[in-house]
Amino acid sequence: MDIATIIGIIGGGACIMVSVIFSGGSLRGVFDVPSVFMTIGGSYFSLWLCAPISRCIGIFRIMGRAFRIYDFGEKQIIQNMVALSEKARREGILALEDGLDDIEDTFMRNGLRLVVDGTDGQVIRSIMENEMNQCEARHMTWISLVNQWAGLAPGFGMMGTVVGLIGMLRNMEDKSAIGPNMAVALITTLYGSLMANWIIGPIAQKLIGHNAAEMRTKEMVIEGVLAIQAGENPRIMAQKLLTYLDPVARHAIEADVLKD
Repeated sequence: MDIATIIGIIGGGACIMVSVIFSGGSLRGVFDVPSVFMTIGGSYFSLWLCAPISRCIGIFRIMGRAFRIYDFGEKQIIQNMVALSEKARREGILALEDGLDDIEDTFMRNGLRLVVDGTDGQVIRSIMENEMNQCEARHMTWISLVNQWAGLAPGFGMMGTVVGLIGMLRNMEDKSAIGPNMAVALITTLYGSLMANWIIGPIAQKLIGHNAAEMRTKEMVIEGVLAIQAGENPRIMAQKLLTYLDPVARHAIEADVLKD
């Protein structure tokens, strides 16, 4: 569970409520059912014009990933690559075939199988990079849909405000009701802004971060596989793979993967 996501949602909501209360308003005053339907419902169903039904339904599952912490196992990948490189240099490339089925990472396993089959290094890079790019494209398709929702919400908020203003202008006889009616009309704009800047937009950014971390891990695997195929020194390969990590993570595992 990603505590940061929960803290962001709860903390942001708390700050909004405190702001409403200290500005002289009330929490009941900023809740309006028609505005909820206009902003949340309207913007969501507009997505159905943008994407297939399967994606529109699945978007909630994808957004739920922002509440998880993913460990892509960079340390384990480097350690596995070093061990496989040492085995290949000691026993030959074909010796790697015995343990391929024990490798859980499908991406790494497929790359090493190409090495065992004697595939040229450039061909291996092309195949693995294409698989990585297609994986990223699938991720970005979902992230783009989330960003589209974030972009639609403020527009529907403005439409709700316009609808409210039209209703208010049609009932100008009651001067005392103009202020309250104006406040209700503006609530949809508030909802649209909250959806885009408090919930949906930040979730999209967190998903982008998850994608970047996964793609960086796949790049590590590609470099490791090609290093094994080229017969590089395991220690040199480990140093090369460590450059993909940030300084803190690198320092934490450097001693383990470079030990003699």
